[in-house]
Amino acid sequence: MEHSLIIVLVTLAIIFDFLNGFQDSANVVATMISSRAMSPTAALIIASVANFMGPFIFGVAVAKTIGQDVASPASITIAVVLAALVGASIWDIITWTFGIPSSSSHALIGGIVGAVAVGSGWQALRLEGLGVVGIALFLSPLLGFALGQVVMRITMWAVRNATPKANIFFKYAQVPAAFALALSHGTNDAQKTMGIITMGLVVLGYQDHFVVPWWVIIASASAIAVGTASGSWRIIHTLGGKFYRIRPIHSFTSQVSSMAVILGASLFGGPVSTTQVVSSSIIGVGAAQRRSQVRWGVMGDILVAWFLTVPATAGLAALLFYLIDYLLSL
Repeated sequence: MEHSLIIVLVTLAIIFDFLNGFQDSANVVATMISSRAMSPTAALIIASVANFMGPFIFGVAVAKTIGQDVASPASITIAVVLAALVGASIWDIITWTFGIPSSSSHALIGGIVGAVAVGSGWQALRLEGLGVVGIALFLSPLLGFALGQVVMRITMWAVRNATPKANIFFKYAQVPAAFALALSHGTNDAQKTMGIITMGLVVLGYQDHFVVPWWVIIASASAIAVGTASGSWRIIHTLGGKFYRIRPIHSFTSQVSSMAVILGASLFGGPVSTTQVVSSSIIGVGAAQRRSQVRWGVMGDILVAWFLTVPATAGLAALLFYLIDYLLSL
């Protein structure tokens, strides 16, 4: 029975990781494609390679946060893990269908909270750990917006006397900036799947303590890289063209701002929503130049998804927990 469950767990986790990369590919490539710095195919290849490399370079601190700090070990059962994964995956598919950039991080955390709450009660949740996760998830978009404004204003001041040839610099500077952003994305997002799989390995008795195995790192990094290479064009269109007309300077500064926030959170073990950070950075950069050019209504749609994701996935996972727990008891 345990062998079958671990196969199911790893399969569902890889599917979630693929969906995460598929949906979040827009975070890295949307502005670069929109500003015509690189062809879509080349941009996606660069992003997928960097996503794969991220966890190997910067470590797995986020995986430990997801696996150990959200709920007490006694409350984590295989039914909880499976319900959280399936609920988060369903939400990713729903938001992708409508072309809304949503957070896989929010979805996974919401799924764990909902499943643990109905499985073991609210007291099983670790408030201190959830506080750290909550701060990382909800503060990071604000930091993205603020840093986007700061970086854009500094950049505009630096090139205030430059000729139009400055656009050539910003066009090519996007390539290393996008690579660094993709590294930070892979560092943060792939680790959430690593944490879930490792939780399952501990619960099913394959490990006696929480340590991420090398094969889990490779499998998770590979899945998010393949998902990124596939590219969600609906969300790329939203991030790359619906906020305002993105030029090379906007793309470069938003990439730098997003990378700084995501990588900083990753090194401290804070799971963040790369979607929300990138979206808010793009808005911050545009607003720094001219507030009237930003289509604020599009941001409103993203904010709705931002606030709905945790309660929606918590509810989905809670219902799925009852179903999965029943099936496992047969």
